[in-house]
Amino acid sequence: MTRPTIDGILLAAGESRRMGFPKPLLRIGDDTFLTRTLRSMLEVARNVVVVTGAHQQPVRDEVPHGRRLRIVHNPDFQRGQLSSLKCAIGATSSDVDGVLVHLADHPLVSGATFRALAEKYAVTRALILIARHRGHRGHPALFAKGVFSELLAAPDSEGARFVVNADPARVVYVDVEDPGVTLDLDTPEDLKRAGLAPPPAERGG
Repeated sequence: MTRPTIDGILLAAGESRRMGFPKPLLRIGDDTFLTRTLRSMLEVARNVVVVTGAHQQPVRDEVPHGRRLRIVHNPDFQRGQLSSLKCAIGATSSDVDGVLVHLADHPLVSGATFRALAEKYAVTRALILIARHRGHRGHPALFAKGVFSELLAAPDSEGARFVVNADPARVVYVDVEDPGVTLDLDTPEDLKRAGLAPPPAERGG
């Protein structure tokens, strides 16, 4: 069985308005959300494309130097996550079989979860795979090359779910014991509940 070629896409273009601080730059110990997630993704993906947007320069500065990392900027980041995914698909290598897509504000997803999606794809070659925890789907997701054209044609306002929901029969859910796949971190209160450090402006307050 030929091992599939998978690139990673890390979406880090959002405004982080409710957090009041760029979420990719929040910290978990010595790591930022961004660097922690990149390290896990690079265990599985051949290369990773990081998409910047609202906080272009500080996020770009946080991406480590390396030949396996590429940065693209989405000037239309306000159009939503799908617009960033479209930018990234255009920056992936032409020989990829699929892309492993994740969000920079879901940093607690384990490396084992990324591996589980990649391994399931290698066996099933499903068009769409989505991580699921205790019945709730979340992130990451893996999209095979066969749906790239659909993603690129989908309305930005609908998001990738437009393609996911188009034909439920082609979606494979990968069940993992990883609560990080459904953990949304949108506000300082969310960080507190998750036991994570607050945004820098709030420390010591």
